[in-house]
Amino acid sequence: MNKFILVKPVLIVFAILAASCSVQTQSVLPAETSIESLPKNIRLIIESAKQQTKITTGYTQKYFAIDYPGGDVPKETGACTDVVIRAFRNAGVDLQKAVHEDMKVNFRSYPQKWGLSSTDTNIDHRRVPNLRRFFERKGKSLGVSGQASDYEPGDVVTWDLNGKGLTHIGIVSERRDPETGRPFIYHNIGSGTRLEDRLFEWEITGRYRYFED
Repeated sequence: MNKFILVKPVLIVFAILAASCSVQTQSVLPAETSIESLPKNIRLIIESAKQQTKITTGYTQKYFAIDYPGGDVPKETGACTDVVIRAFRNAGVDLQKAVHEDMKVNFRSYPQKWGLSSTDTNIDHRRVPNLRRFFERKGKSLGVSGQASDYEPGDVVTWDLNGKGLTHIGIVSERRDPETGRPFIYHNIGSGTRLEDRLFEWEITGRYRYFED
């Protein structure tokens, strides 16, 4: 009888500690960050990307002759880069113009992959390698991370889809998986702009934060 009385409190304390540890290991990251709480430029990026999920239902890599500056392909379609271009333009940054101006002066600093000898305002900014180089040249690269918590709303992420240089780009959203803390991504990989949990599905090749405040 005495032995039972001595052991029982120990078991109770162990159970309490186990329950406490279980609670502490749960993710404390919110499932969704309020858009209103984000800095203005980041909020404008997220608002545009979110709106695109309702408008851009198609996908195309087709070459378009577009206006400059402020040119855009038809809003109901586009490639992965167009998600980023439209979102940044909503925040006051015209990547078409910014990439062209930097590329015009520093053409050889950009990837020489398409046999071009000069810039093309219709397509330069719509190519992932060019956007990567632009962000790097502007000091916006944060380096690749395998930690979900390092990715914040508005960050731009690039991927290699097949290990052979097939590129992709998207924007970190305001939403996260409540259990893993993994942020969802706004992107267009073939079926229009969507919000999906795919951050670590492919090899990440770049992480960029254009706006710091």
